[in-house]
Amino acid sequence: MRSEKRLKLKVRRKTNKIVGDTSRVITRLHLPDEMQRISKVIQRVMSLPVAAAKKLVAQIMIDYSGRHEDLEHIFERHLDVVKDYLPRDTMLSKVQRTLIGAYFTKEYSIESAALFNPSIVAHPDQSHLKKGGLRFIMSLRATGEGHISSIVFRSGVLDRRNRLLFDPISDFVETPDLQLDPVYKRNPFRCKLNEMGAGNEVTAHILNLLQEDFTYSQLLEKIAMLRAKPQFSEARQKRTSEIMCWLADSNYEVSFHPDHRISERVIFPVSKNESRGIEDARFVQFFDDRQEVTYYATYTAYNGKTILPQFIETKDFITFNVLTLNGKAVKNKGMALFPRKIGGRYVMLSRQDGENNQIMFSDNIHFWQTSQIIQEPFYPWEFIQIGNCGSPLETDRGWIVLTHGVGPMRQYCIGAILLDLENPTRVIARLDEPLLAPHEKEREGYVPNVVYSCGAIIHNNELVIPYAMSDINSGIAMVGVEELLACMRRAV
Repeated sequence: MRSEKRLKLKVRRKTNKIVGDTSRVITRLHLPDEMQRISKVIQRVMSLPVAAAKKLVAQIMIDYSGRHEDLEHIFERHLDVVKDYLPRDTMLSKVQRTLIGAYFTKEYSIESAALFNPSIVAHPDQSHLKKGGLRFIMSLRATGEGHISSIVFRSGVLDRRNRLLFDPISDFVETPDLQLDPVYKRNPFRCKLNEMGAGNEVTAHILNLLQEDFTYSQLLEKIAMLRAKPQFSEARQKRTSEIMCWLADSNYEVSFHPDHRISERVIFPVSKNESRGIEDARFVQFFDDRQEVTYYATYTAYNGKTILPQFIETKDFITFNVLTLNGKAVKNKGMALFPRKIGGRYVMLSRQDGENNQIMFSDNIHFWQTSQIIQEPFYPWEFIQIGNCGSPLETDRGWIVLTHGVGPMRQYCIGAILLDLENPTRVIARLDEPLLAPHEKEREGYVPNVVYSCGAIIHNNELVIPYAMSDINSGIAMVGVEELLACMRRAV
């Protein structure tokens, strides 16, 4: 902690800038607003002369095959979505199949609006590195047309001098394959329904027909059985079934091709509750009691009207399980998991009231029932509200927590506090001035006067902080751990 003599904290901003690239595009299903128009489009395509259709397909492949891997597979997948609109007993040629699929496909530039709110973790593969080096994965919030947010990744190496080298970024971007029949646990599913206020005699009846581990198709089968032989009011059955399917859709698994580079992977909204964006993922490398590693991330799902805290689990950044967080304390944004258990319990930072930093403890990583305030706004640069900037970082002196504070003119600054190692409800010390504040070259953007981070890392006794600049692009800052701690004021 600092002495009476004032110390000036020296933060090094790296020259590396992480900016969006409008040429990074994915394919998405493209359907007209009026579904009856689908049949008309199909009829027009089928009316094309064979030679004209072949010529058009050839031109499409010339224009787009260099921008997407396995484009024909994409067209087949989108054709499958509209197959019910085909005339009965129609046999399509390969050219017609490709062409119809192309008409119901569009490109989407995932980074065209912004690339911001990064977090950083150690890569699961630390092989073939020079002494003192660390391979990392950085997650970022990419925002494109319609301000829809997704998660993208970058990778690179920090050497023993903390020089930062990013890996080349692939020209291709891919969305993952969705696991079509995921498995659910009956008891957590029941608990979540009850917590939502949706538990009733209908949910009890359907769940009692299922095994402890059940699949999505089995859930639909039991719902259909009840619909065929109703035992409750039609309206109650319909509404309850919709809620159960909504909850199931909110828990899913996606997988990428293992040979594709990390920069090619984008986690784009899948479920209805995140249809307008996957926001502000905070990744953490978590060590369990056996020192085995799982990477977790919290994020905010947004459907255009409401938000829902969600949870991601992965071992390898290839397969990702997306789950709902549960419990009375699961509300608002900005949850951040500690990288290990404390006192045999999981610990999470939170901000239920939108104003103060809070902390939660749980025996089950998916259920959080209570929270308590550990930090309130105190300094002028944080009078509006405070929150965390990612998962706590462990040192022998305590847990370093990067925070953000909102001050006059809605200026966002990054600060820091120190929590007790074994009793993280106790704030040991805090910075009385911002660690990072937006300077002249950082203050202009989609949301002016903002610096923000979703997670940092400690390497070679330095804090490596990826941070967003005014909700448009990102940079890197570094500061010595001991220097940071020396500049903190002991908490009262």
